[in-house]
Amino acid sequence: MKFAIRVTGFSLIEVIVTMLIATLLALIAIPSFKSVNEQVRAKSNIITIQQSMQFARNMAINYGRRVTVCNIEDNNCTKQWHKGFTVFLDGSQKNELSTDDIILLQVPSFNENDTVYYNRTSVRFQPDGLASGTNGTFRYCPNSIDSPYSKAVIINQSGRVRFSKKKITCKKM
Repeated sequence: MKFAIRVTGFSLIEVIVTMLIATLLALIAIPSFKSVNEQVRAKSNIITIQQSMQFARNMAINYGRRVTVCNIEDNNCTKQWHKGFTVFLDGSQKNELSTDDIILLQVPSFNENDTVYYNRTSVRFQPDGLASGTNGTFRYCPNSIDSPYSKAVIINQSGRVRFSKKKITCKKM
């Protein structure tokens, strides 16, 4: 009596064709993942910026003291917003982190390929919540200054923080 051996599985040709199709699909999908990543990163980071500004305003009102938001290098505020920023109770010198100032929040640096621009070195909220003299538009552009996923937060004189609905570029105005 002879037994027939039945071999199940895939032939080498079938495996190669399947891998080729999977590779082609991956090559087509990768660029769209990049744009999805840019879009999600921009939305996430602009929300972080907006919430940090609202937090700073609320702390100024709650503590009854001036609160400053800026990037700090050598205890002074700079316009290097892409390196992140610090929110602190600013008791003495404006735009300077001194020993009696209290750090409330630190936001880490943003993606190195992204542009983060604000027209001033700092945002200062007064004890009444006003942002007099430091109002402006905070721009976040992922990967390029004219990215279609660019976002912005507007801080007005009264301290109100809101998202911009206009198309944004990070070119200096």
